[in-house]
Amino acid sequence: MRSSLLFYRRMASPLHAARAGVGALWAGALALAALLLFHPLVLVALLAAVLCAGWGAGVGRTLARSMRRGAIVWLPIVLVNVLVSREGLTVFARLGNLGPFGQGELTVEAVVYGAVIALKVMLLILITTLASLTVDPDEMLRILRRLSFRSALTASLATRMIPVLAADAQRLAEAQRTRPEGAPRGARGRVALLGAVIGGSLDRAMDVAATLEVRGFATARRAPRSPRPWSRHDVAFLLSAAAVLALAILGRVSSVASFNAYPEIHAPVSVGTVALCLGLLAAVLLPFTDRRGIE
Repeated sequence: MRSSLLFYRRMASPLHAARAGVGALWAGALALAALLLFHPLVLVALLAAVLCAGWGAGVGRTLARSMRRGAIVWLPIVLVNVLVSREGLTVFARLGNLGPFGQGELTVEAVVYGAVIALKVMLLILITTLASLTVDPDEMLRILRRLSFRSALTASLATRMIPVLAADAQRLAEAQRTRPEGAPRGARGRVALLGAVIGGSLDRAMDVAATLEVRGFATARRAPRSPRPWSRHDVAFLLSAAAVLALAILGRVSSVASFNAYPEIHAPVSVGTVALCLGLLAAVLLPFTDRRGIE
């Protein structure tokens, strides 16, 4: 069950050694870069950097599985864009009247633009997956606790209940399979399992609320600050986030990463484009080269 869900687990990697706030800022910088940039070559370089960062953090296999499952998302994006877009000039197929989609003139520009959007969605999926696997949720909630104790407590309980509910669903599914007539099939079986999990979660919520009330959590005050010294990994990933943001903004406002899909594809590759790709790779991966003090 833990291998199929995205749980944080402390591992020996520079990203795990950095504080949670810095790791979240670093992942946020990568996500913002994926949103700002449109040039296909630059996006591919960012994708390679994210995958290599996953291997450097010890979660490369999980990222690879997420990338394979992401085909459920990016394939429909490309297909829908090809069917609905009519702005391209290079027609490669004419399918006639497609009803609500109009005339079925499929263009190369629509395929390329759909692929770029799908690549951006894939990047966001991988970045959020990497963040969920490498950023300590408890430490993030401790940061939020200084702002709002009750909100942080609610988020912490909700986060901790996810694996509990997943384990409940697994046990109930196994119990269904042990019945003499076997487990219900199709939608009926799924609805029965979902109803049992929801009912159990409501009962557990009442027990947890009563326990918190008995322990006096309603009268708790804001937690005191406990300063933590900055490590070399904190500084490295903070500088990496700043460099990624600077390169993304530079690529957005300059012509080195310009891209237009309509009416014709315009994605020039210059020395500046290659330098931007190499700069993104270096900015993302350099913090992983220092592996001292990661245990």
